[in-house]
Amino acid sequence: MVLTDKQRTDLHAGIYEYLLSRGPAFAATAEALAQADPEARSSNSSTDNSKTDGNDDEPSNSNGTSPRKTTPSSATPVLEKKWTAVPRLQKRVLELERQISSNQRIHAHRAGFSGGTASAPLDSTTASGGIRERRMLPRPPAQHSLQSHSSGITALALHPIYTLAASGSEDGTIKLWDHESGDYLRTLRGHTNVVTSVDFCPKGGGYLVSCSTDLSIKIWDVKDNFVCVRTLRGHDHTI
Repeated sequence: MVLTDKQRTDLHAGIYEYLLSRGPAFAATAEALAQADPEARSSNSSTDNSKTDGNDDEPSNSNGTSPRKTTPSSATPVLEKKWTAVPRLQKRVLELERQISSNQRIHAHRAGFSGGTASAPLDSTTASGGIRERRMLPRPPAQHSLQSHSSGITALALHPIYTLAASGSEDGTIKLWDHESGDYLRTLRGHTNVVTSVDFCPKGGGYLVSCSTDLSIKIWDVKDNFVCVRTLRGHDHTI
């Protein structure tokens, strides 16, 4: 690694500051470094002076010079701060690499994603002229597995604003979930037969509407604790 003159001076100044902070046991080593590179001492001194500008009440020795100030134990030398920052950065890099690897596995099936890097969009035809089917199917692992119905699930709807999902089932119930956390919220009962469809109002999602083979349509108020505010009847066959 090739350092510039400025980088080398800053490094030596940091080492000099660190040695001084370790007390008298390292004073000789610090002095040897200062003799080998006088700029290390001058750079460190200029830094100390900039920190103490405006303080004219410091005591002085009999010869009129200010005594050498040792780094207080509460102040961490710059070299130590940089040294401890390196492991944190390495840990963060490893976490980001794991996230990238996970995203590559999850999105590898998508068009325009090849080997973890974005590529040109795939055409609908192959080089040989055949038709390539562009399938955007979900791939494992699943983010959550939601289980509570006692029979087959026949309908599913997502709230347009909140992280709320509603599922209808052959058991005649509607269950509400937080699809972001995977938590089960509550069960709506009212239909007496298979729930065939559920959907939220597209404008704000203030109501949930469900229909069933019991020939009824029910409207549930999302903002009023999912109370069934109306039941519509009139069909003669399965809705």
